[in-house]
Amino acid sequence: METIAERLKSAHESLAKATDKVHRATNSVQLLAVSKTKPVSDIVQAYEAGHRLFGENYVQEGVEKIQALNELSDIEWHFIGPLQSNKAKLVAEHFDWVQSIDRAKIANRLNTLRSPHKKLNVLIQVNINNESTKAGVLPEEVLEMAAQVASLANLQLRGLMTIPKAEQTDEQLKDSFLRMQDLFFQLKHLYPNIDTLSMGMTGDMQLAIENGSTMVRLGTAIFGART
Repeated sequence: METIAERLKSAHESLAKATDKVHRATNSVQLLAVSKTKPVSDIVQAYEAGHRLFGENYVQEGVEKIQALNELSDIEWHFIGPLQSNKAKLVAEHFDWVQSIDRAKIANRLNTLRSPHKKLNVLIQVNINNESTKAGVLPEEVLEMAAQVASLANLQLRGLMTIPKAEQTDEQLKDSFLRMQDLFFQLKHLYPNIDTLSMGMTGDMQLAIENGSTMVRLGTAIFGART
């Protein structure tokens, strides 16, 4: 059975091949290791293999891991799951990034609760396929949400995140990614700190990178299947 270090190496090799195929530099796309439901010991193994970016979907679980690994101060923790306002204080106090901003109420609350000494990096989650069961702002709402987030002193708007509709054809998925890339470029023209387009997971990483992703989110490819 492969170790986490071996899986990480394979993931980076796949990332390098994907970026090379479209003539992009390997370091133009970051790899976020999604460690939800995995034990602290797995994160430590990934850390010892040189990885530093970790994503968590559940507030309490993520905070417990952050506290357990507090001495590893160079880890960058990303919250990537849905966020309710009653959990915003924990996220504001412990995470470095939030990728799932989809309501002005949540952005305002995070801003109020975040220490002014270190801004919270945030991405706006976009419901690119207008799915009724999925979180995220609609594409036509992105610029308005961006303006609201950009006005908040303790948040730093860095870009966009999406989880496209499942079971799309490659052409449909490419269209979703291209529309995200267009929104990303619109934001880059308006705000100087926009640099992150988080899209693509294990099954669609290549297509996401071909269409502008700057961060892919990989879980089972690194940590194995979830129980």
